[in-house]
Amino acid sequence: MRTTSLHVTARLPKRAPAQGRRLVAPVDVDRFGGLAADALLAELDTWPKPGLVSPLDNGSHDDMDYDTFLCSINVIRPFFAELAEVGAAGADMTELRGIGRLAENAMLAATGGVNTHRGAIFALGLLCAAAGAACAERLPLSAVGLARIVGERWGREIMRGPIPLNSHGSSALRRFGAGGARMEAARSYPHARTIGLPALRAGRVLTGDEGAARVHAFFELLAAVEDTNLLHRGGIEGLREARSVAHDFLLSGGVGRADWLAHAMAVHRAFVARSLSPGGSADLLAVTVFLDCVENAP
Repeated sequence: MRTTSLHVTARLPKRAPAQGRRLVAPVDVDRFGGLAADALLAELDTWPKPGLVSPLDNGSHDDMDYDTFLCSINVIRPFFAELAEVGAAGADMTELRGIGRLAENAMLAATGGVNTHRGAIFALGLLCAAAGAACAERLPLSAVGLARIVGERWGREIMRGPIPLNSHGSSALRRFGAGGARMEAARSYPHARTIGLPALRAGRVLTGDEGAARVHAFFELLAAVEDTNLLHRGGIEGLREARSVAHDFLLSGGVGRADWLAHAMAVHRAFVARSLSPGGSADLLAVTVFLDCVENAP
């Protein structure tokens, strides 16, 4: 599996701390920003991911490629650090949304208007804010703990807040009633915690290979998640077909099978033929990797 080093050049101006606010140490802020960027890079480098951009090809997309995603990760990384900083200082959802919008604007400027990471900015941004809050309050940095902070502190405002009109998730919400990324965050990331993390660790046991373990986790998420990107591109039938194919891959042994790579590649080609792209599952894979790294890093 190919891995690419990420050299970050974008930097945000340091903001003066608000009166009476506690700020997490800068080294921790940078650490969380780096872990979020590394999680996005790990997701990008995972292949085959049916229908999605990877080092292999552009999947079902003709407006973005591997370098587009690298550029996007490079630009949005500092915003994750800032979200950790304001999370440590007790930021409310309004402040978090403001930084998220700045990150999204920077992403669109860097990619020529292509949405590479809108969902990931939302999901990982909230978790970075939760990590900052946990550090400020000397709470354990566990996957369950960080996810719970997001749901308990910001969950109500996440569900009550404005719904963007131009996102695939909001389109799926209006057409199919799907909860998408907002519901996942408000409920403390149940799919990442109870499906993604166990699958990632099971994949390591099966193969001893990090890339293959991420593929295993991706297929487990794909089989379980009501992916709003799939609903947007393929409707209910596209979602059902994608989940069924993922179930078949797992029931046949997943990455524990000797020919798993050929099987996964066949699924990838089928998704491309139907223009299916499970971007929501990809975002949850990045969340899974981030939670795993936060919990296990020194």
